[in-house]
Amino acid sequence: MTTTIYFSSNRLGEVTNDQLQRVLDRFDLGRLLSSEKTAEGVMGQTLYISSTAGQFVLKGNPLFSGQWVEERFMVEQLHTRTSIPVPAPYLVDDTEDIFGWSYAVMPRLYGEHIHTPELQAKLTLRDKQQMAEMLAASLLELHSWKVKISGELDTTTLAIRPFKISYRTWLYARIRYWLEDAQKYSDITAQDLEWVEDMLEGSRQAFDQLEAATFVMGDFKPQNVLVQNGENGWRISGLFDFTTAYFGDGVADLPKIATMYLENGEQELARLFLTVYFKGMEANEGFAERFRVHMLHQQVLNWGCAKAMKQVTWDDKLSFAEWAQTFTDLTYLNHSRPFKHIKRRK
Repeated sequence: MTTTIYFSSNRLGEVTNDQLQRVLDRFDLGRLLSSEKTAEGVMGQTLYISSTAGQFVLKGNPLFSGQWVEERFMVEQLHTRTSIPVPAPYLVDDTEDIFGWSYAVMPRLYGEHIHTPELQAKLTLRDKQQMAEMLAASLLELHSWKVKISGELDTTTLAIRPFKISYRTWLYARIRYWLEDAQKYSDITAQDLEWVEDMLEGSRQAFDQLEAATFVMGDFKPQNVLVQNGENGWRISGLFDFTTAYFGDGVADLPKIATMYLENGEQELARLFLTVYFKGMEANEGFAERFRVHMLHQQVLNWGCAKAMKQVTWDDKLSFAEWAQTFTDLTYLNHSRPFKHIKRRK
């Protein structure tokens, strides 16, 4: 009798053991032992597979044409260019005869997610400090992959397709788009909009002076990072999900980890994370201005999502600017900061 696995996500629908065995047969990955849905993964595209050949992750039903090509390219490049564990080899089956959609299979990476209560409960302050330093160092390693132009991967040619407009214009347009979208679910005042535009204008020069573009993961967050503690301390044991990767300003990868620390009331860890990254940059001119804008971008998304889903966890009486400024002003938290001074705008 065929066992059927039911998923709450509509992305995969129903998947049977017979189908999973056909996947394993296609790549000569042994006999199926068990399978289960992954704990993380907002898009519901993944499940774990255990076989006589090892432990794997199946990722199916692509969100857009070329998703597997893009992810495989990023994984292969990072596997070669960095020491960070990524899910290689990244195997792709473009046919749709098994599930009705294409899929990818990759090795399962092991470790603990840094944001889980179970891990946080057993960490000492020094553990947390070491982890913040490690995360910053890992981002510096990711961002050592430099290219000449900002843009996104062309999944047909595997070349970087430049943004039709400048990187700054592209980024600012995204911020304004999602801010306008957030107005559908919340009260964004004229004063909020003025505050946003003032920040964007104040950071214009810092973005226009960027000389080189780097790899940007686009989703460097606790859910996509696994860590393990070994003889030499904490290390990243897995990094995955490169669906949103592009080439631009590496500082764009900092806000999600910094936000995690701030929401946990760990401002000093947030500052340590930023300080280690800042000191490791080859060129850090304009860092504070650019960080503020990238953090603004992240908080526009967070605000709009929370308001739309009625999942606000902060004082709902705060205006957008009042709330977002607690994140964007992270580089001003004390006077001993290593970041170059910039005039604080009202």
